[in-house]
Amino acid sequence: VKFNYFKPAGDNTADRVAMIEKAIDEGYNVVVMPGYAFGEAIKETAESNSDTTFIALDVGAGDLGEDYVVPANLYCAVYQEELCGYMAGYTAVKLGYTKLGFLGGMAVPAVVRYGYGFVQGANAAAVDMKIADKVSVKYVYGNKFAPAPEITAVMDTWYKGGTEVVFACGGGIYASAAEAAAKVDGAKLIGVDVDQAGIIDGNYVKGMTVTSAMKGLAPTVKTVLSAISADKWADFGGKIETLGLVSENPDDNYVQIPMESTQWSDGFTKDDYKSLVAAMFKGDIKVDNSIEAMPKTEIKVETFGNIL
Repeated sequence: VKFNYFKPAGDNTADRVAMIEKAIDEGYNVVVMPGYAFGEAIKETAESNSDTTFIALDVGAGDLGEDYVVPANLYCAVYQEELCGYMAGYTAVKLGYTKLGFLGGMAVPAVVRYGYGFVQGANAAAVDMKIADKVSVKYVYGNKFAPAPEITAVMDTWYKGGTEVVFACGGGIYASAAEAAAKVDGAKLIGVDVDQAGIIDGNYVKGMTVTSAMKGLAPTVKTVLSAISADKWADFGGKIETLGLVSENPDDNYVQIPMESTQWSDGFTKDDYKSLVAAMFKGDIKVDNSIEAMPKTEIKVETFGNIL
């Protein structure tokens, strides 16, 4: 299958539209776009290119406009970030970390769901272990999806003040947390969206990444492209689907933490994680997906708004 990677020249709708149109002009008839920022570009191109199939990851109704009618040549997938955020928070506390941090990019719904799920998971593990009075979370947004000296400075303060692990959630913002963590012996990070252990550990300190809260971006693309090849696009076109748990088996799900790179211990093993996922899938463990207010917890949560 002929494919190519088209990168917009700039971070704006006009450049995204131009690159989508360039791909179509060159004969590509399936366009895959990752990220909510493609919302406006999709609205400008999908309906006027009805012979082109569009697959949008992390693009939901809020990004397209509540009154937008999804055309038959577009499929949008969004994810239950609160679920893998919960897994990451639960795992961190079970692995023995008690002073946690959450560094979000911008307070868009996906990031907030990650953060609130993380807090819920940390709280559940602390309650299970009867150490809720010993576990705390510092919670802040950088207000951008990129590193910045001001964000690094705050992370310096956190790590030097005793924060053990930070869930860095928002594009390149992880670099600010990793730069600060590299200055403190034993400081850790939790990655986001994909398994970031290779990226973070490779660029900073080996063993820095405890785990990652992952979305099944690759499985989504493979599933939909396979459907297109099998002439089953009708099962997807015209829909916005929220993807999450589809099985008790972690590897089958669209939200998970990495089985291989997570730093398992006697306190929390692969089998313990599988049991957690099974309980979540069966509904024995429920995670609130509301983004209206910080979840109520027995652990201490300090919120700091936006850094920038």
